[in-house]
Amino acid sequence: MNLPAHRHVVVIVGAGAGGLTVASLLKQARPDLDIALIDPAEYHCYQPAWTLVGAGEFRPEATRRPMAAVIPRGVSWLQARVTAFEPEHQVVVLEDGRRIGYRFLVTALGLQLDWDRIEGLTDTLGANGVCSNYRYDLAPYTWQTLQRLPRDAQALFTQPPMPIKCAGAPQKILYMAADHCRRRGQAVHAHFFTPGPAMFGVPFYAKALDRVVADYGITPHFGHRLIAVDGPARQATFEVTTDGNTAQQTHPFDLLHVVPPQSAPDVIKRSALADDSGWVSVDRHSLRHSRFDTVFGLGDCTTTPNSKTAAAVRAQAPVLVANLLRQLDGRGTERRYDGYASCPLTTSKGRIMLAEFAYDGAITPSFPLDPRVPRRSYWWLKKYYLPHLYWRMVGGHLGPDWHRARRFPEPLPAFVP
Repeated sequence: MNLPAHRHVVVIVGAGAGGLTVASLLKQARPDLDIALIDPAEYHCYQPAWTLVGAGEFRPEATRRPMAAVIPRGVSWLQARVTAFEPEHQVVVLEDGRRIGYRFLVTALGLQLDWDRIEGLTDTLGANGVCSNYRYDLAPYTWQTLQRLPRDAQALFTQPPMPIKCAGAPQKILYMAADHCRRRGQAVHAHFFTPGPAMFGVPFYAKALDRVVADYGITPHFGHRLIAVDGPARQATFEVTTDGNTAQQTHPFDLLHVVPPQSAPDVIKRSALADDSGWVSVDRHSLRHSRFDTVFGLGDCTTTPNSKTAAAVRAQAPVLVANLLRQLDGRGTERRYDGYASCPLTTSKGRIMLAEFAYDGAITPSFPLDPRVPRRSYWWLKKYYLPHLYWRMVGGHLGPDWHRARRFPEPLPAFVP
């Protein structure tokens, strides 16, 4: 066996929200701890703002910073791609062949966007009215396309099978677009296509979103999965599943907002870190790997059954850090992650429904107000405070955490989207 070229106490793979936050928190707790962070990217992006970019409410350049500027001081940054994991040897392999050893490994690789799984999509992205807020360079085209929509336009918005990053993002732009057209007095036929049976995975919020959909006159299409796009012809083809039977339908469009299928990164799928689902197999409370005691994971790449959001990372990171240091020191109390995630659902320009929940659909809002009501104060939170909080988070400053289980009356309150 080849010996590692370098060995570190902690190796973190992935400098996204999870990797950076863990690195920063570890350095705060142990300034002398030997940490290496592996990521090839030149920039780090605040991706939750891309929905606002696509709605003309945020500048794209304000969503990213040079990676070198956000790597915590004292952390060794290896600007390279990991091509293999060897957890049985406590080694990761880089694309140039270097072998990096570790005492503890943190996997924070996020997920991959599988654009090629939709026939014809990559040939027409960013043209012919085909847009997506799931990429930095494409989000501005969503806004350009919205501004150019003709009267009586057909505007299609898609969602792929779960899991995906930020499960609410596919419909945030749907509502922002509907609101934009309503403000202009422009008649647009908006459609939402999802393989699922409801607008949202948590019934408490799904009922409220049904009302938002009805208020805008949006047509939902459940059991629909986008499988092909013909950009020049402006035709989208869907696989439709009804009562166990499948068929195909083609719909014309003037605007097609696509959320691509998503999966665990290929390097994880083919490694011993993955279970049969392809994701990094971790205990859903401790975030320690189910088979390798020296491996931890957080964020989008793991099997934890929570919504894949930055808010989930914010809740997971201190748990992971505490449990890693507990194992390093051989003492301390294990901390537990409760599955918390937050999805600020932008129901219009100026209002947000702040959906917060934990494992098993528990409703865990940060504030005692009914979270099904879209509020102007949450718009301020989304557009101004959360970006500020995010950049502080990746620097190790998590801010307050007020979420807890709360009960609300079953009937929907009155609200305006």
